[in-house]
This record gives sequence, structure tokens and C-alpha cells, in this order.
Amino acid sequence: MEMDGFESKHDIIILAATNRPDVLDAALLRPGRFDRQVVVDAPDVRGREMILKIHARKKPLDPTVDLAVLAQRTPGMVGADLENLLNEAALLTARDGRSRITMHDLDEAADRVLMGPARKSRLVPEHDKKVTAYHEVGHALVAQLLPHADRVHKLTVVPRGRAAGYMLPLPTDRIHYSREVLEDTIAVALAGQAAEEVTFGEITTGAQNDFQKATNIARKMVTEWGMSQKLGKVAYNNENETFLGGFTERSPYSQIIAQTIDDEVKLIIDTQYLRVKHLLSEHLGVVHRIVGELLVRETLTGDEFQKLLSGGQLDPLPPATPKLA
Repeated sequence: MEMDGFESKHDIIILAATNRPDVLDAALLRPGRFDRQVVVDAPDVRGREMILKIHARKKPLDPTVDLAVLAQRTPGMVGADLENLLNEAALLTARDGRSRITMHDLDEAADRVLMGPARKSRLVPEHDKKVTAYHEVGHALVAQLLPHADRVHKLTVVPRGRAAGYMLPLPTDRIHYSREVLEDTIAVALAGQAAEEVTFGEITTGAQNDFQKATNIARKMVTEWGMSQKLGKVAYNNENETFLGGFTERSPYSQIIAQTIDDEVKLIIDTQYLRVKHLLSEHLGVVHRIVGELLVRETLTGDEFQKLLSGGQLDPLPPATPKLA
């Protein structure tokens, strides 16, 4: 490969794009080849709001729609995702025979893009639905009580995709994460199973993704971010290599260090799990009350959840429309 061998009179510029720069052969990045690198990150909350405004220009939005809120709840989405979200909302509006896209349509579209369509026809055993409700309220309550956790946007026991229910936060775009923020994030992830244990005295398999998320954060705290007192300010992440098209990973530290890393990760997880169990036990009456409302309504908005948490009452549900025979 000799990309710098072109003569200037040809006016040829070579561009390439990749989502995995970590697996590129170093020879590709030498001077005279791809030596100028431009990183294009996913847009931040302000960028997402601007993208949404562009794609919403020809969409009939209801005056109550707040694109800033929608931008806040769509972290990680790029332009194509946001365009797809607005198109999905327009389809939902058309199916209902309405002329304007509401915030509810946009929320539903975001849920479809992130989690898949709702599976309301799926028959969920009553006990499983109750376990899911306690699990999601556990996430939401801890998120709302801890000072460095993201606030609650919505929680539901309506199945979507492979999830029996979920709690959606309003994530904050951050550049730097303190130890307190990371510990609170781990605590929120662990709170679902902790709520199950505090309430039923047993745990279920519903927390698999939660524990994966918590473990990943804790391991990075120990191995990459210097947040372990035992290991100090040393990076212990594995070294990745690409050779003849293959991807290999090797550990640059001893088995003793590896065991210490595992012990430190476990200590972080165990500490936060005990923390949230204590917090949920202190507020168990509130948990029961919110779960009762969630089981009746199936979905609670962040405002409704906050009102219940503060001791308020929600407006009665409208009477069900009778089905024609």
C-alpha cells in the first residue's frame, strides 16, 4: 500500500470510515496513509435536539411536544436513529387516525426503537408480573433517592422485546464520572434484584443484564480508572492485538493481581448491594404503595412516580370502554 504515491495533479483524496479503530493494523495509520484521523462521536443532548428539530420540520407536531425532553432520553442515538424515531411516531399517529404527533407518540416510538414493540397480548402469570413490578420500582426508587443517579422518566410492566418490564431514566450527558456517580449507577442497577429479595426473600433470573452492567462498571473502576485502594493508580486492562486478521487478547499482569482485581470488583458490588437493600428496607411501605399503582396502571410516568413517592394521590383512571360483541 502506497497511498502517498499519487501525484498532486490527480486531486485524489482517500477517505475511510470504521466503527472499530482498535482492530486496525497499525501500518494503515502510518504517515502517508491514513495519518489524519477525525473522530465523529454520537451527538450530545444539544446535538440530538437540533437533529430532532431538523427532521421534525415537516412533521405535524402537537404544541405540547418538547423535543428537549425527547433529546434527553435518547442518549447514544445518532441522526438515523432519531429520524427513524420521528417516522415511527408519525406512523403511530396515522394508525390512530389523528392529525398531530403528541409527546405520547414520541415516547412510544422511542420505546419501540430502544426496546421493541409492546407485547400486550403476551400472557404473564400474576406472580411474575408482581415480581417485575417490585423489580422495576426498586430501580426507580433507588434512582430517585440517590443524589448522583439519573432521574426516572418512566417505568412499566408491559413486556417489550425480551424484557418483562423496564425503568427508563433521563440520562445526563457527562464527560467525567466521579466515584460517587459510578457507585450510584451500580446501586441503581442492583436495586431491582435487591427489591425482589427484600420483598419475597428470594431472587429471580430477571437481573442478568443489571448485574452485567454493574460488573462492567466496577471492573473499569478497578482496572482502568484507578479507583481501587489496593491496586492504586495503575491501569490493568488487557492488551488487544490484531495479527493476520485475528483478534487476540493477553493479560499483562500476574494471577495474583488478577485475583485481587476480582476481589476488588466483588467488594464494590457487594457494598452497593447491601446499601440498596438497606435503603429499600427503610422505604418498603412506599415500595408497596407504588407497586400497587403500577400493577393497576401498568405504566407510570416520571411525574406520576415522583407524586407517589412524595405521598400524593394520582387521578383516577378513566372508565374502560366496553367492547362490542
